[in-house]
Amino acid sequence: MKIFLTGGSGQVGYELRRSLSLFGKVIAPNRSELNLQDLDAVNRFLNDTVPDLIVNAAAWTAVDKAEEEHEAAFILNAALPGVLANYAARNNIWLIHYSSDYVYPGIGKEPWKETDITAPLSVYGRSKLKGDNNIASSGCNYLIYRTSWVYSARGNNFMKTMMKVAAAQELMNIVNDQWGAPTPARLIADVTAQALGRISQSVLPNPGVYHLAPRGETNWHEFAASIFTLARNAGVKLELEELKGITTTQYPTPARRPLNSRLVLEKIENELGITMPDWYGQLNLTLDEYLSLNSK
Repeated sequence: MKIFLTGGSGQVGYELRRSLSLFGKVIAPNRSELNLQDLDAVNRFLNDTVPDLIVNAAAWTAVDKAEEEHEAAFILNAALPGVLANYAARNNIWLIHYSSDYVYPGIGKEPWKETDITAPLSVYGRSKLKGDNNIASSGCNYLIYRTSWVYSARGNNFMKTMMKVAAAQELMNIVNDQWGAPTPARLIADVTAQALGRISQSVLPNPGVYHLAPRGETNWHEFAASIFTLARNAGVKLELEELKGITTTQYPTPARRPLNSRLVLEKIENELGITMPDWYGQLNLTLDEYLSLNSK
């Protein structure tokens, strides 16, 4: 199987390059080899390589910057998925794509189902929803995995930022009224590999949107506190003395964040016959990997 992977240098893409390599040749061009904002170039690349599967891990993830740079965000998050989906439809191949909890309105306390109303609060959220809709309307066979609070031992993410800041300062203020589940890039790649295993054996999943996140819920303040507890238990010395919880209104940002990013997981668990792991155990594994990488 020949797999075309976009975003292979990102934190999800890095994990996917490893997990997808079990199924065949992974073609993951870097930015100098393929400019994903040049949609004509993307089409030419697809026609030249003729992949058997497309996995789209490329995305504009600078949420606040998207409020000013609308066009660039919509090209990567909406137009690019549409181009990939149209190619997949024309050539009768599958497309796997990653979306976001930001497509939901973020109100209430009940976890979101895949069939719930979408009402993004930000340009980033609207661009991700447009990408989902472009894929769904293309007629291709697709899996859209909507996930939340992605992090890993590599790249730029909340866990790594917390570790760096806590090593240098004594006081931190972290938002405590936004709820969701931190999702490691490794888990996203593992679940993708399970779905790909089915596709490669012609045990085809049902096309559609699936939530992909660990079980349980937390907020950013509790997430940060858990990071620091696990780090100290592992022998890491931190300068941090006080971790203060604040509200979203006390920490204004250019893009509005959803207060409720809880996701119902029954659909993906039933489809793949798995039980998603809990977020705290996944944090423990990911932080161990981060500490191992940074002890060398």
